[in-house]
Amino acid sequence: MAITPIHDSMSESSIDKSARVQNIEMSSKGPEHEDLSTESAPVISNEDLPLWSRVKDDYKDFLSEFLGTMTLLLFGDGVVAQVVLSKGTKGDYQSISWGWGIGVMFGVYVGGKSGGHLNPAVTLANCLYRGHPWRKFPFYFMGQLLGAMAGAAIVYGNYKSAFDVYEGGPGIRTVGGPNSTAGIFCTYPADFMTRTGMVFSEFIASTILQMVIFAMIDSDNIGAGPLLPICLFFLIFGIGACFGWETGYAINLARDFGPRLVSYMIGYGHEVWSAGGYYFWIPMVVPFLGCAFGGFLYDFFIFSGESPINTPALGLPRLVKPRRSVWSNTHRAFNSQV
Repeated sequence: MAITPIHDSMSESSIDKSARVQNIEMSSKGPEHEDLSTESAPVISNEDLPLWSRVKDDYKDFLSEFLGTMTLLLFGDGVVAQVVLSKGTKGDYQSISWGWGIGVMFGVYVGGKSGGHLNPAVTLANCLYRGHPWRKFPFYFMGQLLGAMAGAAIVYGNYKSAFDVYEGGPGIRTVGGPNSTAGIFCTYPADFMTRTGMVFSEFIASTILQMVIFAMIDSDNIGAGPLLPICLFFLIFGIGACFGWETGYAINLARDFGPRLVSYMIGYGHEVWSAGGYYFWIPMVVPFLGCAFGGFLYDFFIFSGESPINTPALGLPRLVKPRRSVWSNTHRAFNSQV
């Protein structure tokens, strides 16, 4: 599951704080006509703020993605836990689609200050096509991964007694058996799936995800505007309802690998990696390919704004120009303002 910016993908902290300036309007009116309402408010420097306020300001992208992705997992893994551990008496597959959709919606609301990506593949697509600073990618990635791990751990702590009863006793944790609960944390393919089918299922779901996201944030299209989080709910619900059966529609490295790592840490064993013919790498790698392709499709056929796809040769010459002036979105954004 995953998402994207409520506003422009380059968050307001993209340019260093030291570059911020305060604009003061100059008026030709005399003193008797001064408009006191235009007086600027006192400027509080970063050093004057309490320590935690400075930390929040300096690491707001990381913290925003952390808390937003944690919210996503609380609802997503939470609904799977309730459906599985209650043996279907407290929900069904439809409930799972609802839960993940709601998790994305509220996750975007919570993590909106950073753009609410909640997904490393979505962040990559924004770096590739929408000028999101590459230097921020590691911080977004770590926030998303750790947030997903925290959300999965909280769900496990909440339902631990139910895990014990369902699995047959404390300390019993299985993968792939009749009473297995490993699927609560991360995705596993259906038994009939081939390796090619696994890859294609995740690829097409990730492609749809990013293509529709770019459509919803395109101001020259119909756009979702302030309704973006709600529209994202329906997008995730639709992907789950239409493409979720075969591989569980991870479409997000953080959402899958983070909880999978948590399940390994709490005792599910090596099978969390080996199950499905070592399927675990597919939801780690393929969403990046799918989201990159989805962004390409939208920009190639629809988007008319600034994008590498709307440059000569579809931006392919960049691949042989590994220079900062070519690839650094921050460098280019700064120079365009000089």
